[in-house]
Amino acid sequence: QIWQSALSTLNPNPTDSCPLYLNYATVAALPSRVSRHNSPSAAQFITRLVRNCLPGGVNRCIVMVCERSEVFASACALARAFPLFTHRSSASRRTEKKTVTVEFFLVGQNNGPIEVATLKCLASATEGVRLAARIVDTPCNEMNTDNFLEEIKKVGKDLGITPTIIRDEELKERGFGGIYGVGKAALHPPALAVLSHTPDGATQTIAWVGKGIVYDTGGLSIKGKTTMPGMKRDCGGAAAILGAFKATVKQGFKDNLHAVFCLAENAVGPRATRPDDIHVLYSGKTVEINNTDAEGRLILADGVAYACKDLGADIILDMATLTGAQGIATGKYHAAVLTNNEEWEKACVKAGRNCGDLVHPLVYCPELHFSEFTSAVADMKNSVADRDNTPSSCAGLFIASHIGFDWPGVWVHIDIAAPVHAGERATGYGVALLLSLFGGASEDPLLNMVSPLGCNGDSPPDDMERDSKRRRLV
Repeated sequence: QIWQSALSTLNPNPTDSCPLYLNYATVAALPSRVSRHNSPSAAQFITRLVRNCLPGGVNRCIVMVCERSEVFASACALARAFPLFTHRSSASRRTEKKTVTVEFFLVGQNNGPIEVATLKCLASATEGVRLAARIVDTPCNEMNTDNFLEEIKKVGKDLGITPTIIRDEELKERGFGGIYGVGKAALHPPALAVLSHTPDGATQTIAWVGKGIVYDTGGLSIKGKTTMPGMKRDCGGAAAILGAFKATVKQGFKDNLHAVFCLAENAVGPRATRPDDIHVLYSGKTVEINNTDAEGRLILADGVAYACKDLGADIILDMATLTGAQGIATGKYHAAVLTNNEEWEKACVKAGRNCGDLVHPLVYCPELHFSEFTSAVADMKNSVADRDNTPSSCAGLFIASHIGFDWPGVWVHIDIAAPVHAGERATGYGVALLLSLFGGASEDPLLNMVSPLGCNGDSPPDDMERDSKRRRLV
């Protein structure tokens, strides 16, 4: 009777909840319908409901009722509700470890029991989400470039991969003028780190390039006292790629996959880059600095050029907390995607709806927008002349220019500045998106199911053969 009474009181608009048994339990209802730009899983609401409604106690249980197609997004949404990082003194004094048990009850079509392999995939994905969120939540006095490299080494050790690391003066000697120029003033030197997964039989090479600014003061173009707090989150792109790489490789990835981490602290000091300085980036192009607070594009330009020249990538995706304007362009729930390939633009949007990490396109039109970077003395400036002319698109175009607008491969840029956090907590945004977007190249059935690309029934059998480079993700 109590259960039926609780159900009858629920009136989702868009959600609703009702406490049971003196708040020892809560039943909550998700929206019955969502708009076309939202995820059918209503992932954002799941996280919010769990944070607000989960009863207290050491041992807690969540029963998630959903369709099989929404399991992946729902699991990642639940993971976001339980961040790992805390420095509250009460937490250190707690003797009992809190445990949350999650059970899925499937309804609708294909509602049989969940396979053990699916549970392992969900465990890998949720661990990746929480790893990324922990790194983003950790302040720079603990998560500096040295410590970020240790996190990369831990993941590498877990996967049996030794990272390639280029640091400090070696960056300068090898021509990484973007990463070196941004990070040279900091106590902990900048670095380029690469984790590489190269399985037998791979037919294409994919590179994920992450912005890892562990703290962004703005440099000499310094941020104000109200805009600088929260800049520990400027490594959100690199953190997401690390969490996604770990989960992806664990679940079996059939192609070459390189995770490229561009790490630096944009600090103020006597060695800091000055406006008017000119740097030579790894692409060989020269950049006149007119805003040291537009630093993310400089390090990513080196990263994508390295992925193109040294790693021979067919597909390059960079992920970054790049522009404050992203939150204005696509809001705080949807990341912005900019790509040279329309098919991949649609795929990113679909992957976002499948996994709960929502995405919406930016205008891709370099012939109209790249002139914003015109310089009288160098190949380009690093910040736009007109900040009212789609600055988020322009920032992405700056990165693309260092592999060339005529580059024949697929380039995808994901700006996650707003969705990387919700309030004062990191979300681990990007991990689920990468797992979904590239799930077609995974051996895992669940990732194949949530992927908008690859050989999951959309292509004729001939296209599934792995000889030569015919087996594309598109």
